[in-house]
Amino acid sequence: MGEGPAPLYARVKQMIIQQIENGSWPPHHRVPSESELVSELGFSRMTINRALRELTAEGLLVRMQGVGTFVAEPKSRSALFEVNNIADEIAGRGHQHSCQVITLAEEAAGSERALALDMREGQRVFHSLIVHYENGVPVQIEDRFVNASIAPDYLKQDFTRQTPYAYLSQVAPLTEGEHVVEAILAEPEECRLLQIERGEPCLLIRRRTWSGRQPVTAARLIHPGSRHRLEGRFSK
Repeated sequence: MGEGPAPLYARVKQMIIQQIENGSWPPHHRVPSESELVSELGFSRMTINRALRELTAEGLLVRMQGVGTFVAEPKSRSALFEVNNIADEIAGRGHQHSCQVITLAEEAAGSERALALDMREGQRVFHSLIVHYENGVPVQIEDRFVNASIAPDYLKQDFTRQTPYAYLSQVAPLTEGEHVVEAILAEPEECRLLQIERGEPCLLIRRRTWSGRQPVTAARLIHPGSRHRLEGRFSK
């Protein structure tokens, strides 16, 4: 027996994929709204909504809360076992990097930060929270705590011109790094900063770095799962 006709939402997905693959809808092209697609294609809003949701989950579309739905760039990639400068990664793809500094302040280390940075609870740490953009689309929240004694001028820097990674590489050259990768559901505030829908799965990289024997930073790097992937290569 032959297969039955494809579900309606799958037909809508295929129509959109064809528009992307034949170049009619290039990266960053704004996709018509759900109501516009209902009018153009004649399918129900529920069918259109499912097609758009699945294409977003598959990384072909980017839905920016309150802005609209756009054709995605191919997923950005980071090396799993390397510590890289996100601005360099983005430039290496021929794209434009920009960022927004949300927080840049001095804090007293709580128990978790003190343990991560091998210091006493209550000691000074510097905290930066930065959203990184690739061609205007948010791709990473960088939530970083820095050992204040290692980089005493950290709070004086303009991180819209030079990333924390680039600055710290100058004042405390990296000799060792640690990555822990987790899948998480984004918190409401993280969703707002990344312009994604509530509860979208994200990749979290917990990164610690050392310069010699001294811990320099402990950072949480949050990427929308639909816009980012990690790669690693090894040999035996």
